[in-house]
Amino acid sequence: MTLDPSQYNVLNNTERRRFELQVEGKTAVAEYIKTTQKLFLTHTEVPKGLEGKGIASQLAKTALQFARDHQLRVMPLCPYMAGYMKRHPEWQDLLADGVNI
Repeated sequence: MTLDPSQYNVLNNTERRRFELQVEGKTAVAEYIKTTQKLFLTHTEVPKGLEGKGIASQLAKTALQFARDHQLRVMPLCPYMAGYMKRHPEWQDLLADGVNI
């Protein structure tokens, strides 16, 4: 099945501190901790059967755009998020001082 994750709405569930994307009755998440100046991206999880379809990338784009919109520096503690930022230099200006990916 072909899936276009950009057609799905990513929600920022501030109560649970995570971005959520619901697909086929399953929820993919990118968890975070937000401070006044930083967004710590702590964990990304895509349910089995939905992996490799661009869902985690859509979560990453949304989280990073949120950081940009709110002038937050990003600390990508999650290996997926760090790898995403490494592969996409257009987001690297958001990295917190001293962070190397």
